[in-house]
Amino acid sequence: MSDVPGTAGTARLIAGRYRLLSPLDEDGGGTLWLSHDEVLRREVAVKQVRAPASLAAGDVRRLYTHLENAARAAGRVSHRNAVAVHDVVTEDGRPWIVSELVRGLTLADVLDAEGPLPPRRAAHVGAEVLAALRAAHAAGVLHRDVNPSKVLMANDGRVMVTDFGTVAEHDSPEFGAPETVAGRDPGPESDLWSLGALLHAAVEGRSRFGAATDASTAPGSPERPAPAAADALGSVITGLLHRNPADRLDAAEAEHQLRLVSAGGGGVRTDGTPAASAPRTAPDTVAEPDSAPPPDTTSRPVAPAATGAAGPSDASRRATTVLAVGVALLLLCVVALVWAVAGSA
Repeated sequence: MSDVPGTAGTARLIAGRYRLLSPLDEDGGGTLWLSHDEVLRREVAVKQVRAPASLAAGDVRRLYTHLENAARAAGRVSHRNAVAVHDVVTEDGRPWIVSELVRGLTLADVLDAEGPLPPRRAAHVGAEVLAALRAAHAAGVLHRDVNPSKVLMANDGRVMVTDFGTVAEHDSPEFGAPETVAGRDPGPESDLWSLGALLHAAVEGRSRFGAATDASTAPGSPERPAPAAADALGSVITGLLHRNPADRLDAAEAEHQLRLVSAGGGGVRTDGTPAASAPRTAPDTVAEPDSAPPPDTTSRPVAPAATGAAGPSDASRRATTVLAVGVALLLLCVVALVWAVAGSA
C-alpha cells in the first residue's frame, strides 16, 4: 500500500512488535493486515486506520482520537462471538488496532455467493450476533455499525462480530437506525434496529433499505410488515424495526425467539399466529393417503376416566353379566323342584 512506508520487499514492523505480512481486506476506513506478533509469536489482524482525504488536519486528529478510544473500549468486550481486541498502538500519528485473527468470510460475502439464507440458518446467525451485542452493551460498548460486512462466518463454524464502536458514523446508512440517521445519539436499541435490518438482508439476500429511492422506503419511514420470505422470523424482524427505540423488541426476548427458530421451532409470524414448523412423523407411522380427510379431533370430547361414564364396552359386559345371573337362577329353580318331587315320593 502506498501509505505504508517501508523498504520495498520487506515487511514493516509496527510499534516494534507487529509485523505486517499481507493485506486481508480494505475499505474506506483503512486496511486490515495479516500480521505476526513478534512477542507472543502468533498471527493477528492489524487494522491500519485511514481518515478520508477530504478531512482537515484538526478533524483527522479528532477522528483518530475517537477511533483509538473506541478500540480501547472494545477491548473490554469478552465473548465467544466477539472478535477480541488485543492491543491499540499509535504510529505515524494514527491508531493501529490489533485483534484476533478470524479466518473465514463475511456474511456479506456469503450472501453475495449463496443468496438468501434459510430462516433457520439466518436465525442462528442473528442469535449469535445478538449474544455478542448483549455482552458489549453490558460492558457499556455500542457497535454503531451492525451490517453483514461486520459479521464473520469463521471457517470453524463460529459467527463473530467485529469492529465494535470503531466507526465515527455509519458506513452503511441502510443498516443505521432512524435516530442515528437523523443525527441523534445512538443507544443499545440502535444496534437492535441494525440487527433487524441485517436479519432482513439475510433472508431476502439484500438490504431492506439499500435501494431506497424515496421517503417511503427510508430507514425512518413507518414500519412495514416483514416479507413473506421471513416467515418464522417475521415477528422478530418487525419487532426490532420499530422507529421508536422504546418500542423495539427486548434483546433477551429477541434472542429467545431466534434460538427457538434456529432449533427448528415455528416462531411467530407478523400477524401473531404461530409459524408452521417442520412436520414430525414417528418412524413406525404410516401416512394417510392425500385424499383421506383428516380425523376430527377437535369436536369429539373425551370424558375423563374418573367420571364413570359408560362406553359401548361397558354395556356389553353388563348385558353378559345379567344373562349369566338369569341362567344361574333358572338352574337353582330346576334343582329345587327336582328335590321337592324326590322328597314327596
